[in-house]
Parts: sequence; C-alpha cells; structure tokens
Amino acid sequence: MTDPFSLERTMTHRLHTLSKLTDRVTQAAYVLDAGIPFSEGRCLAAIGAFSPLSVKDLAYRANLDKGQASRAAQSLVEQGLVRKQANATDGRGVVLTLAARGKPVWQRLMTVIERRNHEIVSCLSPAEQGQLDRLLDRLVDHAREAVEAVGSLEE
Repeated sequence: MTDPFSLERTMTHRLHTLSKLTDRVTQAAYVLDAGIPFSEGRCLAAIGAFSPLSVKDLAYRANLDKGQASRAAQSLVEQGLVRKQANATDGRGVVLTLAARGKPVWQRLMTVIERRNHEIVSCLSPAEQGQLDRLLDRLVDHAREAVEAVGSLEE
C-alpha cells in the first residue's frame, strides 16, 4: 500500500521550491542587469529602502543570516556603495546607509526587483495576483506569530 502523503505537495516543499527557482533567475538578473551579486543585491536593496540599519536589522530585512549580511555589507562598504558608521547609541554596533555612489546601483536594482516580481506572477490574472498578495500577507503574519510564540518558549 502506498502512503498518501506526498512531500512534493506539501506547502513547505512547494514554497521552498518556488523560492529556489525564482532565486536562480533573480541571481542572474542581479548580475547581468544591476552588476551586483545576489546577497549583496539583497542587502543593498534593504539598505536603500530601510536605512539606517544595524547589521542585525539588515539580516532581518534582507532575509539573510547575520553572517551573510555582515559579509555582504562589508563588501558593499569596500565598493563605496554603502557607508558604515559607529552607532551613536551603541558603541559596539554600526549603522549602514546608502552612499551617494550606491544610489544609482540601488535604483538599477530596484528596477530589476520590480521586473522580476512582475515576471514571477505574470502567469496569474490581475485578480489572482491580488488574491495571492493578500494570502501571502496572511501567511507571513501567521508565520511571524508562530516564530514569536516559539521565541517566548525559549525564554
């Protein structure tokens, strides 16, 4: 007798598969169209949109772990695209902001992100895109609540 459970039909598996597949195309677009590697691009996009950011906040906003965010931020600083300054309220921390040289790269990157987002959902009708947008918001909110609940258990 076969098991009716199918891993490939689970939500987590399909979401992860969708993420990996879209990331592969997006990685190429970041390099070809914006001239920046993927993790650095994610960080630059977040810094341009949400700065000033600490490295911890950058990791959260860019959906990277703290080590990846730190390495990408340092590379962006070395390229002159991002400024790193000491945090005035926390002497141990740093604050990341977009440098003047980073603004045109950030603008190119935002164009790529907007195009990629359109391409990803282009197989859906406008009504389906709106529905998916609302459903994803609900799923993200639900997942954040679950993470907060787990976090409170660890304390």
